[in-house]
Amino acid sequence: MLEPDKKYLNISEVSERTDIPAHTLRYWEKEFKQLRPEKHSGIRKYSSLDVELIKKIKDLLYNKRYTIAGVKKCLTVDRRKKNMSNNEVRSNFSDSKILEEIKQELKEILDILE
Repeated sequence: MLEPDKKYLNISEVSERTDIPAHTLRYWEKEFKQLRPEKHSGIRKYSSLDVELIKKIKDLLYNKRYTIAGVKKCLTVDRRKKNMSNNEVRSNFSDSKILEEIKQELKEILDILE
């Protein structure tokens, strides 16, 4: 996690926290499209989400012994799962909204019939 007063970290700070050399981080940016730190005046600025992604990539490559291609697949599957769950939430919200509207209309019909 980042310090409360700090929104972004530069590449040397990320390198120090993750124990990944800066040149490796730059290489990972080329390999993994999900890792796209913001750039301000040419300086990379990593968010806490970027740092978490770097830690995940590191774990998959170094601890679980995935290949670069394997990590790419894993990250793609994770993104799809996240998108699916977001769509389910939207769908459930939409369904409940429709049900509330139907319920309200039925109440109005009952009022008219009474």
